[in-house]
Amino acid sequence: MKGDTVIAELNTLIDLIESDLAETGSTVGGEGVSHLDVESLARTLGLSEYHLRRMFSSLSGMSLSEYVRRRRMTVAAADVAAGRGLLGIAVRFGYGSAEAFGRAFHSVHGVSPSTVRRDGGPLRSQSTIRFRLTIEGSSSMDTRITDKPAFSLIGHAKRVPLIHEGENPHIREHIESLPADEHTRLKSLSDAEPTGMLQVTADVDPDYREGTELTYLHGVAVGTPASIPEDLDAIDVEAGTWAVFTTAGRFPEALQTTWAATASEWFPSNPWQLRPGPSIVAIIDRAADFSTATTELWLPIERA
Repeated sequence: MKGDTVIAELNTLIDLIESDLAETGSTVGGEGVSHLDVESLARTLGLSEYHLRRMFSSLSGMSLSEYVRRRRMTVAAADVAAGRGLLGIAVRFGYGSAEAFGRAFHSVHGVSPSTVRRDGGPLRSQSTIRFRLTIEGSSSMDTRITDKPAFSLIGHAKRVPLIHEGENPHIREHIESLPADEHTRLKSLSDAEPTGMLQVTADVDPDYREGTELTYLHGVAVGTPASIPEDLDAIDVEAGTWAVFTTAGRFPEALQTTWAATASEWFPSNPWQLRPGPSIVAIIDRAADFSTATTELWLPIERA
């Protein structure tokens, strides 16, 4: 699946959302968000729902459900300003009550419907997104594709909030809480790729929304589950194909830039899509103060 096809399919999704803004039914991800059947839509477009949501959020900077909510409330604002009944507006836009609609309206515009009726605003408008492919291809990504048998990720896990930019202090706190000799112990258990100490994120929100919780595991990969010590957490990983992106530079900025580029450059230009599974960062080499590092980003993929 090439880049122009991916972009066309994302724009088809946008067109369907626009035609669906004032309809009622089941939801994409929360009360009154949209009744689009994203799973069926993704299947029609030849994509997995997981990949569709991740590509949308990575390229637009917001989750699919948040975009639908913003567009819906942008269109609904005209009815509110015109003085139409709130219950009727709520029903039209897929909400079960005027109160639920009012909460959604306030979350987008920062004011209540009554304030807009009285003062005419302020209103925050969400324009319709259009995706365009602008990749120049002037730079290459150091990538390899590898098939791996089933393996396990073992170590110390913790639930932490998702933070897109900069260092995640919750992860840093978790790592620093481990005894120094625990890292040596974990490394001695590693017997499978990815090698070395690993930073693993799993159970991530499909829309990749900032602030949602994920499971972070600090540990190593093993191919022999029977050898896992009872005091360690474990994530079992099914056999499958992985894309491995090697990055060197300031940490974590260089890694985060590469992560973003997988959505904006690599996936649109290659016949692969993300599949559910953990994302793994292997630290290959690093400065003593961790200001710079060479890393491998492992992403689970499948043929698109």
